Amino acid sequence: MTKIRDFLGPYRLARLIRMGSTCQVWEGIETATGDRYALKVLREDFRTDKLELSQLKTEFEIAKAMNHPNVIRMHDLVLSSNTPFLVLELFSELNMKQALRRGTESIAFMLEKICQQSAEGLFHMHEKGFVHCDVKPDNFLVSREGEVKLIDFTISRKIPKGLGKLFGGKAKTVQGTRSYMSPEQIRNHVLDGRADIYSLGCVFFELATGKLPYTGDSPNDLLNKHLSAPIPSPLVTNDNLTPEFTAVIRSMMAKKPEDRPGSMWELLKTLRVTRIFKKQPRIPDKSIFDDFQSTGRVMPQQ
Repeated sequence: MTKIRDFLGPYRLARLIRMGSTCQVWEGIETATGDRYALKVLREDFRTDKLELSQLKTEFEIAKAMNHPNVIRMHDLVLSSNTPFLVLELFSELNMKQALRRGTESIAFMLEKICQQSAEGLFHMHEKGFVHCDVKPDNFLVSREGEVKLIDFTISRKIPKGLGKLFGGKAKTVQGTRSYMSPEQIRNHVLDGRADIYSLGCVFFELATGKLPYTGDSPNDLLNKHLSAPIPSPLVTNDNLTPEFTAVIRSMMAKKPEDRPGSMWELLKTLRVTRIFKKQPRIPDKSIFDDFQSTGRVMPQQ
């Protein structure tokens, strides 16, 4: 792990938060004000890569259009230096995937809040005319209080309107994360907000059970299960879930978009009146956030 340097533009690099395959995320302190930010920095091997630079610009443009407490706030894109980077709001370092690695009980007591805020962030994104396309636990930051921030708009795209619904809005190649991809995303069809609803259903399934809804012996086997396998019931793994919440998850994961909730707003209204657990989980004696902060480890992106 190599530190790129002590300063990046007007920011002093305080510490490395997370390392991904193409980017590093640093905590940066603006020297003039003392304000703290998250800096998403392209790693050295990718700083002149046209695709990575294009995705960095796309992420900036989409995130800059957002203004919602459940979407990470974007401040700046810096391309003038030899090290391109994004400047973002500094929030919790823990994402849902990291929380799940410590067991579902670590966040179960605040799961209703987490689910609702996840849907709130995506609803705002859809209202702004974008579909996320990579909804997964890794792309939601979560705080000690159960506050949620949607992140990473690298492969997000505009929701097509008019004739665009027939002829536009497709990616050149299939993009996404296999464990959470909707059938229409796998088929590289035109996407709207219902694709994110499917993916969020997979996320809710995992948050409620600690398991992915589908696994496969190969990447193609996994994708085929999203396309044609029966929708699993989370009750099989967690019998403390209410039938109502189970029905919500299964409706979100319907194979056909028209069989899912019609919009994120429709889903959100349902979540607000749906209990998740028959018996409310207790608050753990030790918070995962205490454990995470005490280790001081850099958490790799998956």
